Amino acid sequence: MDTPMKRLILLGLMILSCSFVFADTLTLKSGHPDSYVVKKGDTLWDISAYFLKDPWRWPKLWGANPQIANPHLIYPGDQLTLVFIDGEPRLVVKPHIRKSPEGRVLPKGGAIPAVDLSLIQPYLVQNRVVDAAWLAEQPMVLGGESESKHHVMGDIVYVQGQLVVGDKFGVYAQGRQFVSLESGDDLGQEAILTASGRVIESGPISKVRLLSNLRETKAGYRVLPIGDDSLMSAYFMPQAATTPASVLASEKSVREMGKLDVVYIDRGSKDGVEAGHVFSIFRDGIGIVIDGDGQPVKPEDRSSYEDLLSSISSDNEIKMPDIYRGKLMVFKVFDKVSLGLILINEKPVRVKDKLIQPNSLLQSE
Repeated sequence: MDTPMKRLILLGLMILSCSFVFADTLTLKSGHPDSYVVKKGDTLWDISAYFLKDPWRWPKLWGANPQIANPHLIYPGDQLTLVFIDGEPRLVVKPHIRKSPEGRVLPKGGAIPAVDLSLIQPYLVQNRVVDAAWLAEQPMVLGGESESKHHVMGDIVYVQGQLVVGDKFGVYAQGRQFVSLESGDDLGQEAILTASGRVIESGPISKVRLLSNLRETKAGYRVLPIGDDSLMSAYFMPQAATTPASVLASEKSVREMGKLDVVYIDRGSKDGVEAGHVFSIFRDGIGIVIDGDGQPVKPEDRSSYEDLLSSISSDNEIKMPDIYRGKLMVFKVFDKVSLGLILINEKPVRVKDKLIQPNSLLQSE
């Protein structure tokens, strides 16, 4: 191989290597503090937001710190100091020590979490996305001891099928049938938790006492076991998602979503999505057409002819940059669909918004 070719290959490898290193470098926020005292109610995400442009990358800010072997074990009263280790920003902790035999103050509520789990607690077992045919085969609520068509906590309902006494079940209403925004392929059936219950009598028609209710339970709802797949990890390690996705639907069926709203995304475990994956949310930039007078025309102002020009060829349309909306973190994953919580919201989020790998060094965020 000639020398010029070797040089080109070496240069390419150096550029590639530098791009990976650069992309993995933490970016401190302008005006960040040099220290911070942990308060009750803080989360690692919240604290990191004081220091980092990308707070979801808090594991890197804390992870290399030998004083914090378990970065989630930080308590109110601890003083955090920003230092640099091998040129990288790190937070070190000075525990809050009480001057008495009791030693370190450990609040009753325990260490602060990565993300405030109380915010997503209602969604631990709420919605599931399952195969529609499978859901139709599950035991069905036939009615209840009460003459009412609507059953609530404390009521006994009749379920078709011989269930095991003492077992706990979730009662689910049939929700939406999800399909891919790109291909139209089936993604699964939404199952919405209405109540939880425990089997008190077994037989061809079993009796289930409702222990809690999120909404009223009615005949025709299905009963599903509450197992490990319905639960969620108590601790997340946020990491950048690598699989592009789209916002599939709002959990509340609203047009626009904001901070702490839950959304469905159109990728799941079969696509490599995992709990803790963080996405940046972007809205497609609009397409501008130049009219006969050389003036730019927005989509809503186009004539039929200008719409035709745009549809014939992308060369007839100038696409504007995509618009950053915020960030979400996946907290529950199904086969083809996942549930995510919007944690940062600069502009309203809508169905069909794009979800991409979060990296402010590569995207304008």
